[in-house]
Amino acid sequence: LPAKSLVRFLCTCKSWMDLIGSSSFVRTHLHRNVTKHAHVSLLCLHHQSFECQVDPDDPYVGQELQWSLFCNETFELCSKLSHPLGSTEHYGIYGSSNGLVCISDDILNFDSPIYIWNPSVRKLRTPPISSNINIKFSHVALQFGFHPGVNDYKVVRMMRTNKNALAVEVYSLRTDSWKMIEAIPPWLKCTWQDHTGIFLNGVAYHLIEKGRIFSIMSFDTGSEEFGEFITPDAISNPSDLCIGVYKEQICLLLDFYPCEVEGMDKIDLWILQEKRWKQSRPFFIPLGYYCTIGISIDNKLLMLRIDDIGGIADLHLCDYESKEVLETGIKLATMKYGEIELLFSFSYIESLVLLDDY
Repeated sequence: LPAKSLVRFLCTCKSWMDLIGSSSFVRTHLHRNVTKHAHVSLLCLHHQSFECQVDPDDPYVGQELQWSLFCNETFELCSKLSHPLGSTEHYGIYGSSNGLVCISDDILNFDSPIYIWNPSVRKLRTPPISSNINIKFSHVALQFGFHPGVNDYKVVRMMRTNKNALAVEVYSLRTDSWKMIEAIPPWLKCTWQDHTGIFLNGVAYHLIEKGRIFSIMSFDTGSEEFGEFITPDAISNPSDLCIGVYKEQICLLLDFYPCEVEGMDKIDLWILQEKRWKQSRPFFIPLGYYCTIGISIDNKLLMLRIDDIGGIADLHLCDYESKEVLETGIKLATMKYGEIELLFSFSYIESLVLLDDY
């Protein structure tokens, strides 16, 4: 059953409430949804009204932006997600794992409030304000996910000053506390530009740029160890690059690679296997697609065709194996801030996590 129905059944009688709210039931329900890809949605940021006006100098003026859940099969709108505290300000989502999402300000500061939220059961956890930070940081990146080895949900916050001082701290949902990571490797103490990231099996991965070198930085939230994987030589422009998870492995997708087939665009796929990049066969699609922004939980490429004038992007699902391209009819919002363009779509799987006071 969907989580919403199970929450309603909590009111049936005490024995049902005790059963549905128990840790064993929550784990069993989550395991079924994950293994069978049941009750999966697409979590997307879109305009409330598609007749919007875009101000190139300010991406938020006159825009009514909305996070919503769409059915993963029919692509119909399931529910709109207002801020859990009733705020009317825009908010960003910085990861989704086992039915939980991490939300904060859409433009992050070092003191931006962070919330762990399960919209399926309307439960919210507010991490305490960190006492580790005593200076202001110019750049902040957030990632969120589950570490199966320690059975805990983690938030990783990376902060950097204009003078290249770097700080990394980790929040544990189980202990409800922050921990500052003291051992920063020397290769991270340099000028670098963080681009995008992903979270898999307790490890946060960031695509970073150091001068002319592009690499994937990893941070294991369990062992608290850093790693670095230099990207393939063919990658020279991070704006055409997407990092994702394909069949439970970290991968890189490179858009608009020089294509020898007339009338087609080419996407190259590299998979990280045993700490080395293995190139898979390329993916060819008809001309006209703009970019790849991620991979869904059922291993479909999330791709966009963008109307630059209207600021609206049509979301397509592309099957890498069968080469089938499916138009969803979902129109994402594109937000531009200077040269930065932001588009958001994630897979979301329903769960009862936080119902058992994790």
